[in-house]
Amino acid sequence: MLKTEMRNPASMHLDRMDTLSMLRLINRENARAVEAVEEALPAIARAVDAVTAAFRAGGRLFYIGAGTSGRLAVADAAECPPTFGVSPDMVVGILAGGERCMTRAGEGEEDNGEAGRRDLLQYQPGPRDVVVGISAAGGAAYVLGAVAAAREAGSVTVGLTCNADSRLAAETDIAICTDTGPEVVTGSTRMKAGTAHKLVLNMLSTCGMVQTGKVRENLMINLKPTNQKLRRRMIGIVTALTGMEAEAAEALLEQHGWSIPAAVDSLKDPEDR
Repeated sequence: MLKTEMRNPASMHLDRMDTLSMLRLINRENARAVEAVEEALPAIARAVDAVTAAFRAGGRLFYIGAGTSGRLAVADAAECPPTFGVSPDMVVGILAGGERCMTRAGEGEEDNGEAGRRDLLQYQPGPRDVVVGISAAGGAAYVLGAVAAAREAGSVTVGLTCNADSRLAAETDIAICTDTGPEVVTGSTRMKAGTAHKLVLNMLSTCGMVQTGKVRENLMINLKPTNQKLRRRMIGIVTALTGMEAEAAEALLEQHGWSIPAAVDSLKDPEDR
């Protein structure tokens, strides 16, 4: 039996627990998500290196999943443009059933392998791209269909799962298994399995962006001045990188079209640029 489908001995009497005991149990089990990610770091590092190589070659990162996995995919992809100032086409999240399944469960969608193939192929993946199939159980036909299509297109394939012996792990170039074990509510992988996968997706996109120059020190240098909060943050970043006062930093940004790299680099000696 898959670990994600097993009953958790610690929660056998969940329905008779008081609120605080229930919360303590869930929180203890959530800690396992972090431990599982720690154990999977060598595989995650291989995937990050593949993502970085893809970005450097002008390629893309695709996430594809059904249900919770697909929603996590869309959420991480959606945050990349505002965080790193990149095109929405650079990191793409694909959810089985499309937008309607972001807010309404479409349980049957994961069984359609042809739909997974079709949904990925509409983006015309190729050898410069990385495709991450996400399935806690590791057997969602939708994801397996997409991964098969990605392999045929020459893309690097990554399988993100919670079951090491799953088909997804076997049928991808890089298998990331976050072994979170049985859930507090049996089979409800929206819980610690989903938490672990959220952590991994953050790592894949963030590290790939950092390694391709979208972050300086630990600062987001490609922000856009689309609201007052972000304008203030951009001014703060320039002051942190240059040591100048906020008023001067704002004036410098104005001079350089509100581009943090252009503003900061304008102060460098020409030979150091």
